[in-house]
Amino acid sequence: MSSDADQVRRNVTIEDVARLAGVSRQTVSRVINRSPNVKPAVRERIEAAVEQLGYVANLSARRMGGGRSFLILAVNDRARTVENWQAGRGNDWVDQMLFGGMTECQRHGYHLLFELVDTQPGLGRRQLSAAVASLRPDGVILTPPHSDNDELAALLEQRGIACARIGRREGRSHIDVFMDEAGAAAEVTRHLIGLGHRSIAFLAGDPGYGNSRLRVQGFRGAMQEAGIEADPLVGTGDFHFDHAARVVEQWLRSDHPPTAIIADNDQMAFAVLHLADRHGLAVPGQLSLVSFEDTPGVRLTIPPMTAVRQPTARMIAVACERLIAVSRGEDRADAFQIDFDLIVRETTGPAKP
Repeated sequence: MSSDADQVRRNVTIEDVARLAGVSRQTVSRVINRSPNVKPAVRERIEAAVEQLGYVANLSARRMGGGRSFLILAVNDRARTVENWQAGRGNDWVDQMLFGGMTECQRHGYHLLFELVDTQPGLGRRQLSAAVASLRPDGVILTPPHSDNDELAALLEQRGIACARIGRREGRSHIDVFMDEAGAAAEVTRHLIGLGHRSIAFLAGDPGYGNSRLRVQGFRGAMQEAGIEADPLVGTGDFHFDHAARVVEQWLRSDHPPTAIIADNDQMAFAVLHLADRHGLAVPGQLSLVSFEDTPGVRLTIPPMTAVRQPTARMIAVACERLIAVSRGEDRADAFQIDFDLIVRETTGPAKP
């Protein structure tokens, strides 16, 4: 049974807040909706009244009043996300995405919703179409590989819904937020070359991901820049531990195994560590290793892993902030580059003479 306090809280209206704060209903509404043009002292008085009365804004009423839904929808790859959850591996990308998006939305009085959409041609469009029709979000965030699917972006444009694409960089008709993937791979490669490595292999993810293709390009470019003429060794591990292990096993059994490996995500980097141990190779004494992602597990490996830290939370936060700005009538299209960090730990060392 509900308590009397709960009943009182449910009955508090925006008019009650306005009376206590000594302002108009419209001014209270602007503060609740995080609108500009409210003096700081007035805003503080209204927020104090909201706190004192325990007022909770009704989302449906907010939507009806201003034409906005106060919802941002983030879309992720269904198959890969579910696979990681079912295998008990967790999903740091999703964790960081929710952290960055939810905290930024909360700051603006918005809510972040999370949907899984398939990547099969046609199916993803139907699923996204159904989701936006049901939820009517103010903006949608497409994460890789959905951000590479121009059909989904076109669907949102047709519906008049602002779209943010993670990993894209054009910014002409959408909000694009990206990390310099090619630049990060080139910096990692130069780090290894600086340690004397010449036989460097790149363990790529899914070629359907534009970010993975850019990293391979950055790797090849840095090798060419250093004058390393042999065709760089590139294998596809599909972002998967078992697939990566098969590729690395072939490399380590070859007549000329690499002295350093760059892995496109942490799961594949863990596979490299397992195979190195199985072959009796010391890391970094006989094999250096760098990973992309920098999930918490790489700091607990033995030895702790050198990695590129992806600014996932920050990218999603920027996407949310810009989509919310669009819902308020500000400019919609632009591209935003977010800096990465190369965290040098203990899995990279000088090449063995």
